[in-house]
Amino acid sequence: MTNSGPQAGRLNDASLLSERLKNTREYLNYSQQWVSERTGIPRSAISEIERGSRRVDSLELKKLARLYRYPIGFFLDEDVDAIPAEHALAGLPRQLNNLKMDDLNQVMRFAQFLEKSYQADAEAGADDDRPVPDRREATS
Repeated sequence: MTNSGPQAGRLNDASLLSERLKNTREYLNYSQQWVSERTGIPRSAISEIERGSRRVDSLELKKLARLYRYPIGFFLDEDVDAIPAEHALAGLPRQLNNLKMDDLNQVMRFAQFLEKSYQADAEAGADDDRPVPDRREATS
């Protein structure tokens, strides 16, 4: 018997949300403890949210998105292959209008670099799961 219907959709959405939160935190190289200290969300709650065993409430999601500097819409997007930049681009035209031509050229060069980097990773089949040392641990 397979899960289908609205219940399965909610489970998939919750799973996608927890996965995106975890992947984003890890991508930014933040420890759960560091995130907890900055957001006021208990570390155990962050762990449970990322495992999918606890729902994230809207205020927690807002705090996490703000700390990660990602749009809330990215975490809630139902598209499995959603890219954070696509959500951030919504306000970009307004911001680009205020840039000087040299700055605009810099932005374009960086965008091209990112595009080429993404293509190179895709061609190489880069699914590199090597652990990255956590630079955000508190030092005494």
